[in-house]
Amino acid sequence: MDHKFTEQIKQWLEKPETERDYNVGALYLLKLSGNQIMYRNIIAQIDRRHDVVDYQLQKYYNFRVQALTHAQVEEMAAQVETIVAEHIPLAANADQNPAKGRRADHDSLPDEIKAKYVENLSLLQRMRELHLRLRSLSLENSTCPDSERYPFLKELISLDKKLHANWEAYDHYVAPSSGAVPSRSPGGKRSATGATKKSTKKSAE
Repeated sequence: MDHKFTEQIKQWLEKPETERDYNVGALYLLKLSGNQIMYRNIIAQIDRRHDVVDYQLQKYYNFRVQALTHAQVEEMAAQVETIVAEHIPLAANADQNPAKGRRADHDSLPDEIKAKYVENLSLLQRMRELHLRLRSLSLENSTCPDSERYPFLKELISLDKKLHANWEAYDHYVAPSSGAVPSRSPGGKRSATGATKKSTKKSAE
């Protein structure tokens, strides 16, 4: 789909009726429908066909925007699949072993840093709940509308970003006066269990 053309239609429709160029609108409609007869009939009585052009262009625009939204939702769904593969199967481990992934100096950390660790246990739980609801929704209705999937996908992606931001702050925190290095490698990346994946980048000798 030509998204640039969709934007042109939007701009045309957003203009006040008195500022719309209906000859251009008719050309847009011809491009969309390919109907030469309808185009000639409109042009022959252009001043009396404004309502036809308005209605038809709005109809086509709504359809194109819906298709664009569907593509965006599908893209989000693919992103969530990656998130699910990384976090959800292992999220239950947080219930069974809530201390997993904690820093050795956890108890001496400032409260706001410790709070990020605690919050992430809740985030993992919420992500698992959302994933189960999303799966249930899809099973209940094989043609699950984008409008129903979208809120779950959006929240899962948002929670994943928050989860990683919290791990980043927790793992790399260094007390201002200690001069000590974090207990985890800054190059590491958290998995859902709280374990840190080692960086493949070797330090220079």
